[in-house]
Parts: sequence; structure tokens; C-alpha cells
Amino acid sequence: MQPDPTTILETLSIREPLIGLYDAPDPAPFAPLVEPGAPRACVFASFGAWCEGKTLHLTKELHGCGAPHLLGLQSRSREEMVKFLVDKEGLRASHALMERWLDSAPGYHPRHGHVLIGPLHADQYDYLRSVTFYVNADQLAVLVTGASYFSGPADPPVTAPFSSGCGQLAAAIGDLDQPRAVIGATDQAMRQHLDPGLLAFTTTKPMFESLCRWADDPKSSLHNNFLKRTIKARGGSL
Repeated sequence: MQPDPTTILETLSIREPLIGLYDAPDPAPFAPLVEPGAPRACVFASFGAWCEGKTLHLTKELHGCGAPHLLGLQSRSREEMVKFLVDKEGLRASHALMERWLDSAPGYHPRHGHVLIGPLHADQYDYLRSVTFYVNADQLAVLVTGASYFSGPADPPVTAPFSSGCGQLAAAIGDLDQPRAVIGATDQAMRQHLDPGLLAFTTTKPMFESLCRWADDPKSSLHNNFLKRTIKARGGSL
């Protein structure tokens, strides 16, 4: 059963809808659906559609730019990809270094034939793989703290990995069956599709459940005086 994030959303005044990444056998329950608008269309060009309640539908046949990271498909050879990222985009100092980064985060390989990205569907919770909060810096700070509420220092649950924006929705997180989260929307290529004050906080399903338990604990940091003072300083809401 999908946990209820209402306490988090209301306390932190999160205005953007939570966005789920689903790996499902049937896209019909996620309607209305939208498809990539061009062969290399950015996944985040659909952000406005998500906010309207629509879901981006990706398959091996129609996938846009998200193919390598969300479907395990390679639209370019490894050599072409390295040259593009280093020689054209300037993302790493050398080809060898970029090779190591690509090896460190293999793409997500879906279990079913449909990857769907859009608003949460409680009746499809079995197929949910990650949840993304689109937040400002104040909201992000509170979520990062909350993500560590049940963890020890030897197992930090939050990272900020180098990856494409769509890679940060799944592949860059690591084990999606563990309580993990990443600070995302740090890919320069996708920032044009978001308001400048937004970052992403993407959680696995276990971390999403953990955050909802944290929110329901009246002793947790979501209900402390530090947050109350910040809310007051911001004029009543974050």
C-alpha cells in the first residue's frame, strides 16, 4: 500500500507534484499518456505535462534521450558517447576518466516493457521504482535530514551522483530495493525545463516509505523548532 506523504507536502509547502518512475507491464492505468516529442527529446521536456497530471510513456521503440539510462538501450556507440560527453560537452577532463564514470553507473534495465514517469498512482504502487520531490533549497535541506533519520553513519543514504537527469531517476541511485536517495536535477542539459529554484530529491520506494514514517513521528526534525523558525523567517511557508 502506498504511504501517505501529505504531512511532508503540507509542512514543507511543496507545490510541485511528486513524480514516480514506474516499470509496469501495462501503461493503460497511467493515462493520460504523452510520448517523447522527438527522437532525442529530453525526458524533462515533459515536466509541464507531469504537472498537468499526464505520464510520459517510454518503450524500446519510442524513448527519446532516456534510452541508455532508463531502458538499457545504447543509441550511440561507447566511443561516440565518450567523445560527445568529453569533447563536445566538456563534462570530464579526459576520455579515460569519462569511461570510468560510465562504468560506475550502468543503465537501468526494466523488468517490464513500459517505463512510465508522471504523477503517483496509488493503485500501481507495486510497479513504483522511485519517487522524486521537486523542491527548493529549504525543502531539500529538510528532506536530506529526514532521509537519515533511521540510518547510521556507516551507511549514508543520500548521495549527489554525477549522471544525466534521467539517470538520477534510477540508475545512479544504485540498489533500488534499499532505502536510498539522490540529490538530482544537477544535469545542466535538463535544467532548462525546470524553474531555476528547483532541485530534485529522488528516493527509492523503501526510502519513500521511511520518509513517511519520519513525518509521522512527532519527535522528528519535521516538527522541530529549527524548521518552525525557518518557516517564520520565510514569511510563513518554505
